[in-house]
Order: sequence, then structure tokens, then C-alpha cells
Amino acid sequence: MASHSLPTPPVAFIIFKRPDTTQAVFNVIREAQPQTLLVIADGPRPDREGEAEKCAETRAIIEQVDWDCQVLKCYADENLGLGTRISTGLDWVFEQVEEAIILEDDCLPDPSFFPFCHEMLARYRDDARVMSVSGCLFANSPTSDSYYFSHYLSCWGWATWRRAWQCFDFDMASWLERREQDWLYEYLGDRQIADLWTKRFNGVCDPSRNDIWSYQFQFACWVHQALSIRANVNLITNVGIGADGTHTKSAVVGNTPFATLDSMAFPLRHPGIVERDEVGDRRQEQYLLSRANPSFLTRVSRKLKTLLPN
Repeated sequence: MASHSLPTPPVAFIIFKRPDTTQAVFNVIREAQPQTLLVIADGPRPDREGEAEKCAETRAIIEQVDWDCQVLKCYADENLGLGTRISTGLDWVFEQVEEAIILEDDCLPDPSFFPFCHEMLARYRDDARVMSVSGCLFANSPTSDSYYFSHYLSCWGWATWRRAWQCFDFDMASWLERREQDWLYEYLGDRQIADLWTKRFNGVCDPSRNDIWSYQFQFACWVHQALSIRANVNLITNVGIGADGTHTKSAVVGNTPFATLDSMAFPLRHPGIVERDEVGDRRQEQYLLSRANPSFLTRVSRKLKTLLPN
């Protein structure tokens, strides 16, 4: 059973133009009743017919707050783009609060995600070795503890502190120099994984791209040799996979732990030491490589999933 008596930390809720998924996530936030809700919204794109109305409909959901809650809003009048909007929005969040749970409009949490984040944010508040808490499990857990420490973060339902976000650099100013030094390979210890992340980080530096922000935070974590907490069960499911998704247009296939929601058991079982779990990271890396280099049959299966009716 989840320990729902724990107060819910401030929640940063990132919304845009999807009222259906926003409503679903909002309903779970309402159950958790945070005392502070910080809402980040991008503005509509002028060349997209009907988008202004969708944005307005989505923002109206926030007016449903009916519990004792300070609601703070950071709404853009014009479209900033996903990367700029989320990164500047989180800059604003951490000007207001010291720590926060962060949910996008398609990241549906299990109710136990909130007390889990409460405990993690409090326990590691002053531990610079840890820079984030992730609720989404992409590979089978390597531990019987309630969580493990990983090189890898996930932004599908996560939490962090002001002290960690202050390390964020949207432009990744030191990347090109580090790339020339083969820094990623030295840090990650695997050529395939280093090449994968080199490609991703190079994409961030492409001036035509403005849809990425989480890779920059991953980069900041590695620059500071910091870890992410990963729950040992999946506490988040993505309900936004489809045509409206920015990075999740095709259905995820295969037997992956994050396909369904699970609940965290309390009291939590804490690892005995703060250090990276190499078994967990190897599993995570295998998942990343399988997604980056899918087999022909997997690609066909994904395509069929997008074409067949639900």
C-alpha cells in the first residue's frame, strides 16, 4: 500500500494542446492534491488550424483545481517550440520552488509515484551525487530494493531539485570540445552507446532543431558525474503515443515494463550504497540500442501498429 499520508511536493505540469491526455493526468494530480501546482504552457502555432482553440481548451482544465492549492501559471502567448518552452518553463519553476515533480501532459502516473518522489526528494536533497528521480522503468529492474542508481534519467514522470537544474545548459557549450576528446566513450565505457549518444548530442546542436531539452539535462548529469534514481517498478505510462506526439508518433512494441502501470510498495527498501547499478544500466543500454537499431520485423510491426485501427 502506498503511503499517501505524505505531503505531495510541488508539481510542475507541462501542457500544450491535448485536452484528453491533459485531463487524464490532471485527474491523478488532483488525487495527490499538491499544495503548489506550477503550470507551463506553450502558445499555439499560427499556421495550425484549430490549435489556438485546443490550447485554450487544454488550459481551461487547470481551472478545475478544487483543493487548497497555489496555482502558478507560465503561459506563452506565442509558440516557443518544445525545447525552448520546457527549458525556460523549468527555469521559471525553480525560481519559485526548491524541488518539484515534473509531469508532461501525456505522462500518466500511478498514485504511488507522488509519495515515492516525496521520499526521494527529501532523502537526497543535499546529495550532489544524485540529480534526478525517474518513475518510468524501460528495462527490467536489477534489484529487489525499491529503486536503483543509474547513469540514465527518464523525463516520463520525474523529479529534481533547483541545485540540479542549475547545472542545465540548453546550448551544451562544452559538448564540441568533449566530443573531440572522446569523452563519452571514456565515461560510458561502450562504443555503441557512446556513438548513439554522440549522434543525439550532435542533433541537439543542430540550429534547425528546437524540440529537445532532456538530452541537455542528461548531458549535464554526466558532466557532473551524477546519478539518477530509477524506480524498480514502472510508475508512469505514456498515454500520448500517436500522431499528436512530438517524439512518440509510433507505438512502442515488445514486452517492455513501461507498457503498464505498477504501484510502489511502502515502506521503501533503500540501496545500501549510492553507486551506479551496472546490471541495470546494461539492460537500459540494450533497450536503447534495440530502439535505435530495430530489426526489420520490429520495424514492420511498428508500422502496422500505426496503421491498424485501435
